Amino acid sequence: MSPLLQTVAGFTVLWLLWKFVRGFVVKTDLDNLPGPSSPSFLYGNLKQLYSKQSFIYHRQLGETYGPVVRLHGRFGENVLYTYDPKAMHHIVIKDQEVFQESAWFTRVLHHLFGPGLLATLGETHRKQRKMLNPVFSVNHMRHMTPIFYDVCHKLRAAIQARVTSGDAEIDMLGWMGRTALELMGQAGLGYSFDPLVADVKDQFAEALKNIAPTLAAMHGMQQYFPMFEAIVPSRWRRPLARLVPWPAVHRMVEIRDTLHQRATEIYAQKKSALLRGDEALKEQVGEGKDLMSVLLKANLEASEEDRLPEEEIIGQIATLTFAAMDTTSNALSFTLWRLAQNPDAQSKLRQEILEAKEACGGGDIGYDDLVSLPYLDAVCRETLRIHVPAPYRFREAKQDIMLPLSEPVRGRDGKVMHQILVPRNTSVFVGIAASNTNKALWGEDAYEWKPERWLQPLPENVLEAKIPGVYANLMTFWGGGRACM
Repeated sequence: MSPLLQTVAGFTVLWLLWKFVRGFVVKTDLDNLPGPSSPSFLYGNLKQLYSKQSFIYHRQLGETYGPVVRLHGRFGENVLYTYDPKAMHHIVIKDQEVFQESAWFTRVLHHLFGPGLLATLGETHRKQRKMLNPVFSVNHMRHMTPIFYDVCHKLRAAIQARVTSGDAEIDMLGWMGRTALELMGQAGLGYSFDPLVADVKDQFAEALKNIAPTLAAMHGMQQYFPMFEAIVPSRWRRPLARLVPWPAVHRMVEIRDTLHQRATEIYAQKKSALLRGDEALKEQVGEGKDLMSVLLKANLEASEEDRLPEEEIIGQIATLTFAAMDTTSNALSFTLWRLAQNPDAQSKLRQEILEAKEACGGGDIGYDDLVSLPYLDAVCRETLRIHVPAPYRFREAKQDIMLPLSEPVRGRDGKVMHQILVPRNTSVFVGIAASNTNKALWGEDAYEWKPERWLQPLPENVLEAKIPGVYANLMTFWGGGRACM
């Protein structure tokens, strides 16, 4: 056996031994929490949490065990699952420096996208958000509305062309995916991925679309990426990855190379146009109003201490596009699906939009008029309440910490716990979908899609819970310093 393999084997044995001791010998408050048994020593409950039908499992967790649950991770380690409002406040806001992104998550995304928003922590992350905040302002959204309309008109023409000869079956999920990517391409990068009215493939777009299925094909092994980085010298990582007899690993390396190459090219084009002046920007897609053009201009004009390095700007390109693509397409698809299931709601919404369109002379509805339509807003809020694009978020405790609870939990031994000690390195899952549909807050109809609930005052329990999310008393877009921009 080579020295390298001996080292890897030695580290693996020591790590497994540490996991065993930590999971079965050292007892903590988490061991006393209610929760399901572990179906697998290797995976614990993680396969159930990560499955494509995980929303059913999340619902069962809350209904069976309540808002604070002990789950099992790999090799018997404890995992905390919660949607208790007070616990969430500490995890998301008050103690967010303790409950940070898991190391494997940030390292994998750093490898894929570069040092963008999702892959950075601490001061670097805060500096990036400070630079990006003006780009996502309401005032800037107003300027981008014509770009959104232009893409949507192309979508309408594309679908219309496919139904002119009569009834036809249209895959709206596929169309929403293409549309979301093009919306982000034009409005975010000043770059067109897809003309929509014709079927054209783009290398960068295909790489982004393949990230999620490729990660799924790795069956969670990406969680060991930090260990791989720690053990294998950087010069050996790529050759070793190519030797691994696992197609998903090879695809991930190819995706990473494509994203980095195309993001660098897009950045160079935007920077060149910016340096040539406003006329050059107007010749590009988005006419210089896209997020990346505005960000580049702001970065060039920023003081030395606030300016972002070039690699961090490039890192935002794939980061923001990927973050917006699947979430937007899923939300749009679920909205259309719900409206198709509820023809009365569909008719009511259509009538509201037609009246607003007539009031503005029959053209496109302006940003301020659009966001002030009450039923449209209610439909969006209710869809985002029930159909959360990301049903949970996970964090990792960087030190031992006491986590207070809104309501006490009765432990397995009968002890009533008002707070629990979360040990260092514990994985913590925050149940976003479970919080958004918590019957204790939203009432017995919490699982029902009812836009009308937003046209009247929200239940007192919802308001008193002080959910730490940034949007509509929901956790859909998270909260605190890592809230969705």
